[in-house]
Amino acid sequence: MIRLAGITGEVVPDIGRKAMVVFCGDHGVTAEGVSAYPPEVTGLMIHNFCKGGAAVNVLSRNVGAQVKVVDVGSSLRELPDGVVDRKVRYGTANMAVGPAMKRAEAEKAIQIGIEIAKDLKVEGVQLAGVGEMGIGNTTAASAVASAMTGIPAQELVGRGTGIDEATWQQKVEIVCKSLAVNQPDRVDAIDVLAKVGGLEIAAMTGFVLGAASVRLPVVIDGLISTVAAFAAVNLSSDVRQYLFASHLSVEPAHRILLDRIGLESLIDAKMRLGEGSGAVLSFPMFDSAVAIAREMATFADLGL
Repeated sequence: MIRLAGITGEVVPDIGRKAMVVFCGDHGVTAEGVSAYPPEVTGLMIHNFCKGGAAVNVLSRNVGAQVKVVDVGSSLRELPDGVVDRKVRYGTANMAVGPAMKRAEAEKAIQIGIEIAKDLKVEGVQLAGVGEMGIGNTTAASAVASAMTGIPAQELVGRGTGIDEATWQQKVEIVCKSLAVNQPDRVDAIDVLAKVGGLEIAAMTGFVLGAASVRLPVVIDGLISTVAAFAAVNLSSDVRQYLFASHLSVEPAHRILLDRIGLESLIDAKMRLGEGSGAVLSFPMFDSAVAIAREMATFADLGL
């Protein structure tokens, strides 16, 4: 509540208008068999978001939050109505054999995220959550985390969508191979995002930067959005104060990155869903904090 007041400049902030932004992109690294689901699921979920049938839709309706779906890099050739089409390219390349994308493409995705955040502020949104959809993106996120922290992939790679032991071993090997092939510069967040990241990860990085620039508080979700937030903090340390961590997922890299950013999660429910679902689940906690500040009697009110 104190940080919300500081961000908004209001003793008792109004956060009645909330939005959940879901950035979408596909990953060429899925060709290496790192996910329990085929890459086509990204497109299917984009359609599901637009129909209002995904978990993030259900949870957002329950708390009165708007859902904005932004395609920055899916493989879909035709997008359903309701998607914000900001596609940079049709999915990333396979980072196990070369860079996931060009630096200019990563920069474009970052700029798109910045613009989306600024647009929300103009529209009157007062609290934003950020999430993603992209089969294979825990592999890319783990590679980004390893590249930027220097921590070995074996300590960061998790089970993602629920892969078995053999697939996990393959995932670790692919992350290590991707880092060896691309040699990302750990002190250059954009270089890391371009070589072993994803378009939706880069866009979320930009979203965090853009939100901070217009004093819009951002609630991050699980590992993927936290990796993006970590990249944003590395680009501009000042954005840290505009971030809130909604939950702690089961991905091992998640806690490590939250600690490095300096954030403590509000919820620990062993989630692995993604989409921004954890961010939306935390929204009522923000509402409760504001309600207490507005309505709860103080000792002074009691005459003490």
